Amino acid sequence: MMTGIEQFLADKGIYYLTFLLLSFGVYGIIACKNYMKKLICMNIMQVAAIVFFLSLGQKKGATIPVLIEGLTNADSYINPLTHALMLTAIVVSLGTTGVGLALLTRIREKFGSVEEDDIIRRQNKL
Repeated sequence: MMTGIEQFLADKGIYYLTFLLLSFGVYGIIACKNYMKKLICMNIMQVAAIVFFLSLGQKKGATIPVLIEGLTNADSYINPLTHALMLTAIVVSLGTTGVGLALLTRIREKFGSVEEDDIIRRQNKL
């Protein structure tokens, strides 16, 4: 039998983890002056959004959406739509990360740094 705190974490823990990841990502984007770190924090925020939506698609006692003999009730299956949408979100996340890394490579070639202060200082000299 679960204690009160174990039951609370089992029921709501994923939402606190999502909030923690999202907060960490927002803080990193605001506080970091390194563009690579900002890109990493953006990815952390994307993971938080994906985890949140996947947790919304879960049902207690439900199974994966594959035809199983004897299960004819739709309530016996989890919702596959959230999983399909989050698969698309993962692909978009990889695409934006790739574009971000390509841009950072070009910025590094042009300015010799990915630090925001260095880039602004060198941009003003041009």
